[in-house]
Amino acid sequence: MMLSFEINAQRRSEFGKGAIRRLRRKGFVPAIIYGVKKEPVPLTLSHDDLLKRLELEGFYSRILTVNIDNQPEKVVLKDLQRHPSRPAVMHMDFQRVSETEKLHRRVPLHFTNEEQCVGVKQSGGTVSHHTAEVEIRCLPKDLPEYIEVDLTNIKLNEIVHLFDLVLSEGVELVALAHKDTERNLPIVSVHLLRGAKAEEESGEEGAAEGEKQQEE
Repeated sequence: MMLSFEINAQRRSEFGKGAIRRLRRKGFVPAIIYGVKKEPVPLTLSHDDLLKRLELEGFYSRILTVNIDNQPEKVVLKDLQRHPSRPAVMHMDFQRVSETEKLHRRVPLHFTNEEQCVGVKQSGGTVSHHTAEVEIRCLPKDLPEYIEVDLTNIKLNEIVHLFDLVLSEGVELVALAHKDTERNLPIVSVHLLRGAKAEEESGEEGAAEGEKQQEE
């Protein structure tokens, strides 16, 4: 069953370190929602409810609905603080979104067809991932959960760069907006591992030596 990207919340009326500790002991997480020229609203959220949603990749990149005393607010997750040694959420920040204002978000990359990759299947190469997410800009309605990178036709020693990504309509790379080629970083590449490369070169040298001896 797919969990909904909705969170139920209540307005928080108690503040200070003591109040925050009491909230956490009762199984709640302090949070705040802000943005779109509205006043910030301190919140309390169910810790167990949050943990289930944090297991879903899309929770970090999609538009969320926070129901504050049954009044829905469209938001994105802006910041998440975890306990350094326990599986516990300490605090969350949510930013309101406007349908008419573009968002800057980091979204994950999904690499597909690695086993069918030409450089792997035909040349024995290995896929190396150089980054797992990219920063994009778009309206809330166009926000993708992830960006797919199809590796089927990537050959040995070929590199897929940031500007090679195929984006859906209305989505643009923040790096591309600057028109700076130095920002065109590698995303994924296919190459031989060092041991395999040395073995291949050794085999080529041996074959060349054999041919030379035959000629003599």
